[in-house]
Amino acid sequence: MNQMQPFDPSQYMPAPTDQRNSVTAQTMTGRQAQEVQMMMLAAKQFPRDLNVAYANIMKACSRKILAETAMYEYPRGGQKVTGPSIRMAEVLAQNWGNIDYGVVELEQKNGESSMMAYAWDLETNTRQTKIFTVKHERKAKGSVNRLDDPRDIYEMTANQGARRVRACILGVIPGDIVEAAIKQCEITLKSGHKEPLSDRVRNALVLFEREFSVSKDMIEQYFRCKVDAFSEQDFLKMGRVYNSLKDGMAKREDYFDIKATHDVGARAEEQFKQQQQAQGGVKPDAGAEQQ
Repeated sequence: MNQMQPFDPSQYMPAPTDQRNSVTAQTMTGRQAQEVQMMMLAAKQFPRDLNVAYANIMKACSRKILAETAMYEYPRGGQKVTGPSIRMAEVLAQNWGNIDYGVVELEQKNGESSMMAYAWDLETNTRQTKIFTVKHERKAKGSVNRLDDPRDIYEMTANQGARRVRACILGVIPGDIVEAAIKQCEITLKSGHKEPLSDRVRNALVLFEREFSVSKDMIEQYFRCKVDAFSEQDFLKMGRVYNSLKDGMAKREDYFDIKATHDVGARAEEQFKQQQQAQGGVKPDAGAEQQ
């Protein structure tokens, strides 16, 4: 069992540049140290009841809305990587109790932010910390766009930080508790739907098209079968893919052959136009006739 040691937030603070900043940093450090000491004292006075915490987690995982967003899935190196999502990790921490977690921006300069994500079990003094750098840029369509809008920078750093917070939370909560929560979410998804599978698949297709511009054909190509033949397992997998895209764990290109799908659509459209012209249904442009 780890020995309780006072936490010194100053080790994560950037070096002050002048005396005014130094006074401010010292004030912040002292306030944070006091807050941490109070939280540790409260955790010792009111320790978690393991049975109650476990029951609360199982109850939360019995909610269909949480179960639908509990897992992510994305391909890597020819294999599929799955795990609890950010939403799932947050629910685990909230119901496990006496856990302090979050993400802090330590410094921002030269077009990048130094960040710290952490999760700390205040009872056992088990702590996970990850310090990382987020560049203020976004890659899109093969080009890199620099970010200068404070809102865009915040959204970028928050998104990157949430992934590290998830890993930190899962590092301090016992693994058997996490596995039990995952199994309960799977049971909820299989038995908690009242609408038919075909309706759920159709609604999911609408979400993929609207939010990520992923068509029905692209999904069928990824699953290697028609959506009409989807099973409950296929629907669950479809949900994990959606959660991965929504949380930023993966990109469309990780699942779908975007270029090939576009090429097929372009060829089909061209063939359709030629067929219509041959049947007289579509006349060539006036400019083409004059040429």
